[in-house]
Amino acid sequence: MKKEDMELSSEQREELLRTLKSRFEKNMNLHNSIEWEDVLTKLESNPGKLWSLNEMERTGGEPDVVGYDNWTDEYIFYDCSKESPKGRRSLCYDREALESRKENKPVNNAINMAAAMGIEILTEDQYRELQKLGNFDTKTSSWVKTPANIRKLGGAIFCDYRYDTVFVYHNGAESYYAARGFRASLKV
Repeated sequence: MKKEDMELSSEQREELLRTLKSRFEKNMNLHNSIEWEDVLTKLESNPGKLWSLNEMERTGGEPDVVGYDNWTDEYIFYDCSKESPKGRRSLCYDREALESRKENKPVNNAINMAAAMGIEILTEDQYRELQKLGNFDTKTSSWVKTPANIRKLGGAIFCDYRYDTVFVYHNGAESYYAARGFRASLKV
């Protein structure tokens, strides 16, 4: 993708910033000690990250600030939609899995879609951290970053939240379901 394709118009930028600010103010429990003005300063100086946040928003992720990384001086955004983002479902795990399907291929795969959006699929640990902030994926599930040893054997892992518990499951990486997508993070 060309750099000019990754820039928001001023209208898109302002609309996204309004949406992010409104969500930030509505969900203060996610980021108690963080000030919106500090986040805004970072966002305004990182147009590429704004584009990625817009992609998260466009695909239904409802990104919000969930923390701050002192080491890198960056704010951490996660997809905070109640269910796995609608615009990122029915995807197999990665390109290798997509290419291995002989028929009924999904339109894309989670790993490549995340990379094209400039975001990272949540790890299992990050997914568990997200669940401490609320109840997410109570009707859907989300692919999470799969350890290399599992992927090498053809599998991939996904998580959901049922019965007040985070469950981690496995599937063939080439599988895809209408109720499974992926959640992601972005540091700004």
